[in-house]
Amino acid sequence: MKLPLPEEIFAVTSAGLFEERALRIFNYQAAECRVYSEYIRLLGIHPDSVISLCSIPFMPVTFFRDHLVTSGEGEPEKIFHSSGTTGMRQSRHAVKRLSIYDESLERTFRIFYGDPSAYAIMGLLPSYLEREGSSLIYMVKRLMELSGNSSGGFFHGDHDGLLKSVDRARSAKKKVLLIGVSYALLDLAEEHPVDLSDVIIMETGGMKGRRREMIRDELHELIKGAFNLPTVHSEYGMTELLSQAYSKGAGLFNTPPWMRVLIRDSHDPSSHTTEAGSNGGISVIDLANIYSCSFIATSDLGRMHDHGAFEVLGRFDDADIRGCNLLVG
Repeated sequence: MKLPLPEEIFAVTSAGLFEERALRIFNYQAAECRVYSEYIRLLGIHPDSVISLCSIPFMPVTFFRDHLVTSGEGEPEKIFHSSGTTGMRQSRHAVKRLSIYDESLERTFRIFYGDPSAYAIMGLLPSYLEREGSSLIYMVKRLMELSGNSSGGFFHGDHDGLLKSVDRARSAKKKVLLIGVSYALLDLAEEHPVDLSDVIIMETGGMKGRRREMIRDELHELIKGAFNLPTVHSEYGMTELLSQAYSKGAGLFNTPPWMRVLIRDSHDPSSHTTEAGSNGGISVIDLANIYSCSFIATSDLGRMHDHGAFEVLGRFDDADIRGCNLLVG
């Protein structure tokens, strides 16, 4: 099968097209991704036997910690590194074409939120700003560039400056999107409980060892109460993916058309389903990962809902705590 072009990935409009392009990418990566190819071989799976989405083998996300996962020839334009506590091995994602990441990000944002130029985008991501190679910082910075609004920006711990920028954006009749790591949003909520009912607050998860872990409902109730919000939005993304899913409330995430979540049986990792009500491990197909691996078995536990929506329930007991939207009870 011929490898889909990037424009074909973003032109997916139906389940049939998604499956056709996913299988073409699978055959390419089964041959051209050394790490994935070896994993398939050790499983005893012949690529010719893979004829549907649910028969695709999903590579454990932990492989990105121990290997540089790439498909085909060529050097990466950038390598993203995951967050982690001291002593924890970081995952690495070698991105050969940043233009694909950029297009996935912008298209997805427009699907869920509209034109970025309508927003002042602000980031409250102190622990991510302290290190190099964060895909989350790259993502938020790119959205700020697309916004072009001078009221936006990163605020390391300057809560007064952040709230003044919110007021400036309001005066300019711009919508405000505040993207924050969980512990930093809680710090803001405790120190400056103000009316932000007209602001979209999007949490990306992650206590980073600064606070006790809590379930999402508890976190969101605290944030809503402090800022008089009707709902809290969330982003589901990770270093190992070039696409993101978003939740506009109630912890229900939806994906762009070129990304799909399946649920795998916790006792049989080769068994996958998209049936609503199913619980188990979250596996992700991200067609934008065309030059790494598009088929990833994450360390997250989830539940499928109708129309491809999904909920994140927590993590497997032996999984590292991750920074992006992986709250555990």
